[in-house]
Amino acid sequence: MIRLAIAEDHQSLIDGIKLLLEYEDDIKIVGTANDGEALLEIVKSKQPNVVITDIRMPKQDGITSTQLITSEFPNIKVLAFTMFDQKEAVKQMLDAGASGYLLKNSPLENVLKAIRSVYNGQTFYDANIDISSENDDNKKAKGVLTKRQMEILDLIAQGKTSREISDELFIGIHTVDTHRKNMARILGLQGKGELMRYALEKKYRFK
Repeated sequence: MIRLAIAEDHQSLIDGIKLLLEYEDDIKIVGTANDGEALLEIVKSKQPNVVITDIRMPKQDGITSTQLITSEFPNIKVLAFTMFDQKEAVKQMLDAGASGYLLKNSPLENVLKAIRSVYNGQTFYDANIDISSENDDNKKAKGVLTKRQMEILDLIAQGKTSREISDELFIGIHTVDTHRKNMARILGLQGKGELMRYALEKKYRFK
């Protein structure tokens, strides 16, 4: 049984997906949310196998939600379901850890295919987006950190704690810890002190 959570700020679309899945014996909706923060609460309490999320949502966007979900719950698969077909939007969701990307104007039957595909460890991309170029970009960008991650790495090299970094950058401590995990994954580092060692070796404290 595929346990599914849905995050979408338009309730009518959630209702449409519910109708689509009503007679599917292998899929069960365990929770729905209209914003990113509510989605995280559902993920923590219901432990779904697959999450469908919009990108633009109140309180917390789908990209941030995807980063947090894939970082804390690596076995949960995330499927983007959005109207945005721009390359940057696709790249940001893939970098955040999404396993699939589906446009809202695609047939609802594709939602079924996408859910089952990502649940089975495969990827699923809408036929109307050019994913090949995004895959190439991801390969080239392996080991490259975002501007925000570089800022955090610089502060790590200065010996600052996650709390001190969150205060200095005006972001949540949980967000800092998520960035730490993502940086370690991107850079292929393991062990608690490896990120600090990497920062010092690369002399990120000297700009």
